Amino acid sequence: MSTMTQTLRTLAFHEVVSDRRIRTALGMLAFALATSFGAYVAVPLPWTNVPMTLQPLFVILAGAVLGSRAGAGAMAAYLAAGAMGAPVFSFGGAGLPWLMGPTGGYLLAMPAAAFLVGVIAGRDAGWVRLLVALTLGMATIYVGGVSQLFLLTRQELGGLLAVGVMPFLVGDVTKILAAALLARSVRSTSLGR
Repeated sequence: MSTMTQTLRTLAFHEVVSDRRIRTALGMLAFALATSFGAYVAVPLPWTNVPMTLQPLFVILAGAVLGSRAGAGAMAAYLAAGAMGAPVFSFGGAGLPWLMGPTGGYLLAMPAAAFLVGVIAGRDAGWVRLLVALTLGMATIYVGGVSQLFLLTRQELGGLLAVGVMPFLVGDVTKILAAALLARSVRSTSLGR
């Protein structure tokens, strides 16, 4: 890495807030907001009631960057805001009924997914461990989503996977790889913990 690139990187990641608790709280707020914005990047799919969004990227990234408790806390704060009526879910959805609908299982699994990523990735995960953590976090979101779809539709597993998992696999693999690159970059600056 060139000296100029290293200098720019150092300036870009300079600690503005030195108190660790405040940095963690700001990180939680940032990931809750990023997940909200990720919900607005939603692509409806004609064969399922579940849209493709950027939310999963921020969920798994929160666990990898903030750690298990703060990552889960950020996602819990996001869900609480939406449950209380803030239009933070896909297409501006909000409220408790939204959490009981077809996308609710994915949403309700977000804190668990972020927590799992943080636990597995730890503080100093190598590439393989980080990729495993991010993949298992994404799988946790799928399990929550498919479980709720089952409760709502009583479809067989094959049908549930066809509408609740398969349409999202390619995009979510891309999100896992992007999250790995971003997490490694942020974690290498020691801001993540």
